[in-house]
Amino acid sequence: MTLKIDIVEGVAPYEQVRAQIAEQARSGALPVGYRLPTVRGLAESLGLAANTVAKAYRALETDGVIETRGRNGTFVAAAGSAAERELAAAAQAYAERARRLGLDGAQALAAVENALRAADG
Repeated sequence: MTLKIDIVEGVAPYEQVRAQIAEQARSGALPVGYRLPTVRGLAESLGLAANTVAKAYRALETDGVIETRGRNGTFVAAAGSAAERELAAAAQAYAERARRLGLDGAQALAAVENALRAADG
């Protein structure tokens, strides 16, 4: 696993760690079941505070990208499963809210596309 943190980039270091691990897991560069370094180990190798890496790992776990198996370590999770369920639930809630606000499908989709573009920077 290779991560590069650019302090000058203007993106929080924890977000850089989160985004890079997520992308490597999604692309297959980090295969399902790959054991990630410990929080402390990765923090030391990147020159970051342990809390910064811990925050990235928590976000990745919430997103279903990684899973912690207690003292056995942290691993790349099976693709999709929890993340897809959470995304489907969020999409359903969004669709219901858009309808309550009187938006049609095209307006709701345009709002999502704008939000995704904004999130991508």
